[in-house]
Amino acid sequence: MADTGIFTNGTEVARKAGAGANSTATAEVYTNDFIIQAESLINNICRYNFSDNYSSLNSDTRELLKLAASNIAAMYVINYDMSGYTNNREAETMQDFLWAAAQRAMALLRDKKRQTFINGS
Repeated sequence: MADTGIFTNGTEVARKAGAGANSTATAEVYTNDFIIQAESLINNICRYNFSDNYSSLNSDTRELLKLAASNIAAMYVINYDMSGYTNNREAETMQDFLWAAAQRAMALLRDKKRQTFINGS
């Protein structure tokens, strides 16, 4: 099986989920599903289908999409099983950090004043 995500991949997700991540949740079949869900969430929150237009986006926009998608998918991995972390507080703190960065990236992607920049190559 190969990575099926457009914005990011399972390796990036597992790296962001950290050393305590459950091996089942970081398996490709799970990360592929988490990534596709994250990409759909980003497209809908931003009201723009980045997936269909990915190849025409500039590299800065692609990096924002990778940041947001990998962070959200990593949150799903962490949430799957928190037992590998020192304690639940550690896992929750990681999720808070990942969510804040994903929110910041999506806010930039959503900003219509940046649409010319986003669509430019």
